[in-house]
Order: sequence, then structure tokens, then C-alpha cells
Amino acid sequence: MQKIGLRTERRTQLVEITRLVQDALDGDGDASAALVFVPHTTAGVTINEHADPAVARDFETALERMVGEDWGWEHIEEGEENAPSHVRAALMSPQVLVPVSNGKLALGTWQGIFFCEFDGPRERTVYVTGLR
Repeated sequence: MQKIGLRTERRTQLVEITRLVQDALDGDGDASAALVFVPHTTAGVTINEHADPAVARDFETALERMVGEDWGWEHIEEGEENAPSHVRAALMSPQVLVPVSNGKLALGTWQGIFFCEFDGPRERTVYVTGLR
């Protein structure tokens, strides 16, 4: 298992990590798939278009609109009101599984892997495991 460290800059932010995931797999020529896992309850991971950065920004805006900050949240941590962050993260996923072919992520032409931050800015971790 490889560990990727990230520092996010905004409360809600999608960060493309495709190259970091590929780098974590390098040297594991026997892998047939890569498991990418986020061990946080207010963050997630997804696969989507990476060619146009506007797609990531649209995701950020859409998720903020779909799960509003001003709802009557019951989960309230003093000084860290992050209930919407938990719900946004649950709408994504804590993991993705990507096929690997000849040591390379078998993603489509326009696909990239994104870390999804919903409670930033923070230091975050992503685990990558090559599966056989």
C-alpha cells in the first residue's frame, strides 16, 4: 500500500490525483487493478473528466447547491460545523477501483481520478493498493 499526502486549499475542492495514483503504482507490474481509498468521512474520491478544469469546478458548485450549508443540521461540532461535508462525501464514495493494464491505469481518454474535499482546507491522505 502506498500513501499519498495532499493539502487542500478550499472548503469544497476537487483535486485531480491521477498522476499521483499512477506514480504510487509504478513498480507494481503484477497489479491488475488499483484500489484508491480515502480514509476520511468528509472527503471522497471519484472518476470524471479531467481534460477541462471547469468540470471539477461544476462538481464543487453542484454539490454545494445540492447540500446546503444553511439547513437545520443536527450534527454540530462547536467551531467545526461540517454536517453538510459528511453528506456531500457520502454522495461521492470513499473508494474507486480502476483496472490496470501493463502497469498503467486503464482509464478512458477523458477520465481522471479526483480527490473530493468537502471540509477544507486540510491535510489529507489517500491510500493506493495494487490488487492482483
